[in-house]
Amino acid sequence: MAAITQVQVTGVNTPVTATRTVMSASDTLTYSSGTGQKLVLFNTTASPITLTITGASATTVSPAGLGGTVSVASGFAVTVGASATVVVQLDAISAYLIGAITATGGVGLTAHLYA
Repeated sequence: MAAITQVQVTGVNTPVTATRTVMSASDTLTYSSGTGQKLVLFNTTASPITLTITGASATTVSPAGLGGTVSVASGFAVTVGASATVVVQLDAISAYLIGAITATGGVGLTAHLYA
């Protein structure tokens, strides 16, 4: 299990060395709300890969205008096509990122976490 390490690029005026994580079956990351974090996923294989990002304490949310609750407990699934790159804006999926965060199913992906 690898930790996906954040690289700070906001407010930096010089080139920054990006830390790449070669993902395994289960990895971790730390989410900082409101910082504009982006998780960049690169698929290095010839097949699509679905990564699921799950916060251990994420349960349900009550979106405005819905009149009920929605479960976020199973995590947020993102599919990265063969030889493709996908950017996930973490603030947009913050309801899924409560508690300790794991990213599962990432074998064949590399990841960068930027803020």
